[in-house]
Amino acid sequence: MGAANWDDLRFFLALLQAGTLSGAARALRVEHTTVARRIDGLERAYTVRLFDRFAKGWVLTSEGTALVPLARSVEEQMLALQRAARGAMPLNGVVRVSGPPALVTHVLAPRLHDALRRYPGIALELMGESHWANLARREADIAVRHARPTAQGMATRLLTTMSYALYGSAAYLSARETREWEFLGYTDGLRDLPQQTWLDKFAGTRRFVLRSNEQCTLARAASSGLGLTVLPCLLAAQLPDLVKADAVDCPVTRKLWMVMHEDVRRSARVRRIADEIGTLFSQE
Repeated sequence: MGAANWDDLRFFLALLQAGTLSGAARALRVEHTTVARRIDGLERAYTVRLFDRFAKGWVLTSEGTALVPLARSVEEQMLALQRAARGAMPLNGVVRVSGPPALVTHVLAPRLHDALRRYPGIALELMGESHWANLARREADIAVRHARPTAQGMATRLLTTMSYALYGSAAYLSARETREWEFLGYTDGLRDLPQQTWLDKFAGTRRFVLRSNEQCTLARAASSGLGLTVLPCLLAAQLPDLVKADAVDCPVTRKLWMVMHEDVRRSARVRRIADEIGTLFSQE
């Protein structure tokens, strides 16, 4: 039995998750030949066949199945080691912040310049993402989310409770009667969001002229005079072309949470940026 490369376990687990070389390659951002080569190396090191190769995909052998819980245990320990190592680093390096695209674009990005001046050794990576970054796998150091996570090992902080209102351009609101209003909303996959549920009920039989899966798109369409949409007041305040429909009372509120992994929170630079984000929302 040869010496195994511990990093090959990442490829083993990625292929297990994806079921195909191409799927694993996309997840790991490598060529599919690299995945095959790493699995071959792992099998040679352990002198065992881990996958049966079929045209429609790779399937675990019984020997490979027996290694899965051990491989996952090793992966968790390696990730914990990486997080702990990052926590010991000084106020230099990158801090990755993940959040909803509209919030990242219009609230965080324009207002963190003072923090960067105070901490010249820190570089920010702001990632506008509709999915939840996996903090345990270090896809981000800090995540801003609408839902509080229930997974163990996560530190959470309530940033604010956001109120929502109906917005459009001043020209649109002044030119149309209430019965003539048309609306901009989310696509079917997001119809269960509380703000969209309220808007569907409020619109009634009136027309939706545009739907999107992206809040920035809805905000831009509303500011251009295409119709009315529901937005967080915090976001709309950053967009001067939007005017609130004062005659409409939208009861929707949503909590906004900041989330970090407990290990990463020990990092001085991550704590500094987290404090800056917290201060930003407290000022609002």
